[in-house]
Amino acid sequence: MTEPPARRLLLVHAHPDDESITTGATMARCVAEGGHVTLVTCTLGEEGEVIPPDLAHLASDRDDALGPYRVGELAAAMAELGVTDHRFLGGPGRYRDSGMMGVAQNDRPHSFWRADVDEAAAHLVAVVRETGPRVLVTYDPDGGYGHPDHIQAHRVATRAVELAADPAFRPDLGAAHAVDRVFWVRVSRPVVEAGLAALAAAGPGNPFGGIATLDEIPGVVEESDISVEIDGRAHLARKAAALRAHATQVTVDGAYFTLSNDRGQPLLATEYFTLVRGVPLDRPDGSRGDDLFAGLAGVPATTATTDGSEV
Repeated sequence: MTEPPARRLLLVHAHPDDESITTGATMARCVAEGGHVTLVTCTLGEEGEVIPPDLAHLASDRDDALGPYRVGELAAAMAELGVTDHRFLGGPGRYRDSGMMGVAQNDRPHSFWRADVDEAAAHLVAVVRETGPRVLVTYDPDGGYGHPDHIQAHRVATRAVELAADPAFRPDLGAAHAVDRVFWVRVSRPVVEAGLAALAAAGPGNPFGGIATLDEIPGVVEESDISVEIDGRAHLARKAAALRAHATQVTVDGAYFTLSNDRGQPLLATEYFTLVRGVPLDRPDGSRGDDLFAGLAGVPATTATTDGSEV
């Protein structure tokens, strides 16, 4: 019987394209290093704005056909990154995109924002127990920038880690599994500031209608809040190709990209994470790590314990 890959990574993202924007290089690198990557996307992104004019009819206030279209975009993006295991929480369309905070879509019966956290987490528990990830990546409690679906993804992922490790919870979903480490997606403030400054310096050469502010970029934190940075330069072309696959949501131009607001921001080759739970990183000098799996080779995958603390 073939042993499962030691590097097993599970990412929990809110909408199609979130994964490529913030973790695309990390996913591609993990695959290239022989790891197994599982992506769970919580909604189809039905409420997203549409960039290409010829696809504007897909929007939720017109044909309401954007969700199924974005399923295809996500599949194309994962092909670019080499990820073969990508799923939707509870199955495609189980939870609907909730829209931005405070809009009427938040209160739709099947919006992800209204989902019962334990019920939604049970769907993720099944994935955790099936795939046995050593590392899980998701957002911080604010979802990086306050989007309801990002906040809910954090809640569901956090709860699923707890429940998946409990043998008494839903044994029908498989044997209990303890995730070794949980990370939150981050972005380095100095790196983003430098990228935005370079874009501003381009002046009339700036290909976008404007330049993003720090507040518009999810997960920006100070350098001191970052535990691990993943050098994805060797995989940047694949990340850019994955972003281009999300053509209804993203436009890529060189070292920058923009969303539907046409405000440019850097396409980062290095991706950043904060360890919030599980096996500590072995960095006695307090320096930043460069591997989400560092030091886990000697830790039995199914017996590692977590204390539930967050830093």
